[in-house]
Amino acid sequence: MSVDPQYIIIDPRDNVATAIKNLAAGSKVQTGQAEVTLLDDIVYGHKFALADIPQGEYIIKYGAQIGRATTAISSGGHVHVHNVEDIVDEVRKR
Repeated sequence: MSVDPQYIIIDPRDNVATAIKNLAAGSKVQTGQAEVTLLDDIVYGHKFALADIPQGEYIIKYGAQIGRATTAISSGGHVHVHNVEDIVDEVRKR
């Protein structure tokens, strides 16, 4: 688990971090693995990509698949309902 006053990453498999304060576009965030430059304003509680996430790939938070990218998401990009589809029905079938 990695914690920073600006964001939280729960599991090393996560490809997103969750902002725990409002973060401005252009801010540089050191994640321990790499430096990520935020492409968008990220409001408290929202996610940003830790690396490029191709269209169709799973969004991983808490080490679990929580959605699928509906478009390519660049490292530092806002990850939210505008670019992630729900996979609840898919997960229930497993």
